Amino acid sequence: MVRASSMAARALRTKLLLVGSALCGGSGAAFIASSEDPSRSLKLCTNIPVRLFRNTLTAASIAFDYEYSLSGLAEGSSEKAKVKHEVHLRSAQKLQELCFKNGGIYIKLGQHIGQLDYLVPEEYVHTMRDSMLNKCPVSSYEQVCEVFKKEVGETPDKVFAEFDPVPIASASLAQVHVARTHGGEKVAVKVQHAHMTDTAAADTAAVGVIVNTLHRIFPSFDYRWLLDEMSESLPKELDFLVEAKNSEKCLDNFRKMSPHIAEYVYAPAVYWNLSSSKLLTMEFMDGAQVNDVAKIKKLGIQPYEVSKLVSQTFAEMMFKHGFVHCDPHAANLIVRPSGKRNIYGKQKPQLVLLDHGLYKELDFNTRFNYASLWKALVFSDANAIKQHSAKLGAGDDLYVLFAGILTMRPWKQVINTSADHLVIKGTTEDRSELQMYASQYFPQISELLRRLPRVILLMLKTNDCLRSVNNELVKGSSLESFLIVGKVSSEAVLEAKWSQKKSLVQWLKVWLEGFSVEARLWVMQFALWVLQVRKALTL
Repeated sequence: MVRASSMAARALRTKLLLVGSALCGGSGAAFIASSEDPSRSLKLCTNIPVRLFRNTLTAASIAFDYEYSLSGLAEGSSEKAKVKHEVHLRSAQKLQELCFKNGGIYIKLGQHIGQLDYLVPEEYVHTMRDSMLNKCPVSSYEQVCEVFKKEVGETPDKVFAEFDPVPIASASLAQVHVARTHGGEKVAVKVQHAHMTDTAAADTAAVGVIVNTLHRIFPSFDYRWLLDEMSESLPKELDFLVEAKNSEKCLDNFRKMSPHIAEYVYAPAVYWNLSSSKLLTMEFMDGAQVNDVAKIKKLGIQPYEVSKLVSQTFAEMMFKHGFVHCDPHAANLIVRPSGKRNIYGKQKPQLVLLDHGLYKELDFNTRFNYASLWKALVFSDANAIKQHSAKLGAGDDLYVLFAGILTMRPWKQVINTSADHLVIKGTTEDRSELQMYASQYFPQISELLRRLPRVILLMLKTNDCLRSVNNELVKGSSLESFLIVGKVSSEAVLEAKWSQKKSLVQWLKVWLEGFSVEARLWVMQFALWVLQVRKALTL
């Protein structure tokens, strides 16, 4: 048996290496064909076979580790669970090392994985999350100058009166420098890492080697949707003029469709005359990163108020605007005083949205069903959860799992009628239960992800980012956040129904539904008040 396993493993490694080698030529051709500068592409092409070979070795090593380490272990045994955890951890570390060595979209891939709580094994999530957001590569000043010369024909010191050569932040695709215009305005200049556009085609093909190979070996590991999503969104993220237009459209949506909170949501103004597809000059923003609770308090702002504003901002985007910022991790959300105060004399926060490269549009039907689903989740309506989950692609058999992934709560809690049934306490017991479900239903989770439209998968990723932000602000999730989601999703559903009413009977039905929703929200608000009083009395 050992000999047979060894022979199978050797065959597996040989097959993977052959696949990688065969792809080298095709990927290199794609790289050169899609390049903006063929001569520079030929120079860069010397690095591509190395990256592809590195990818193939990593994929082979991971596949071999799973195949060999888990071979012969009884399904469901404690020994297999222990070994599987160890293999997951080793494989995540190998993938992390590959992402750092190759850089570029590999960092973006690692960031995506780090935000897929309970959709991929926790070992991958923790390994990627702990490193990918804080250890991105930095381009040298010489490389920055190269981008400037190509885009505007001058070096940064000529374009700006002042330009700090040391970036204040670096991400997977670009880095940000502080500068001052010749007119004296302080600005933030986002500079794309050199050669990102040139290497994107080859890197996407190379990432495909890993994802597709692992799927062929382990059919339940089907994350080809992630590759498809990156292939579609990456060209848009690499065009900073698209990002600039997204930021202006976002604010315009708040002014037109959500005027009640428009003054509390902001995006930096764009300097169009100093921007291009690879350079983006914006108004410089001072404030606290959304997860910096200590600094938020120093600004005279209550973290609880920030949590509510974050929830309302993204609920309005998802359920009313249908135009959603899909990368709301902590580094992309800045908090600053709005200049207005609440009834207690505390500063009201203003939320500044950064990095508008990744947006998704929800068509009317998708937006209506997604809002209806969240309305049903908040009000514990099992029939409506099933109905709208099916309409979004989950089917009649996986709606329970879909509800669990959206809320991070087991089904018995999802349909519990208590006001705080969706609130995550953040306890060890909560985390252990969720991790157990993720491990137990991994094949079903993969099947659900295969079925769902990619736009909904991006909503799941957005939910995970927001959940992480709220956890930093209020140490868990809050009932107030779910009240906001329930209110905004209900308003969106009713607005959609008002727009489609055909008769007096339909008008009356919509009016009665609106009255019922208001009554239920009032009951939940009263329950929240009671819980807050009880908490205060126990302090």
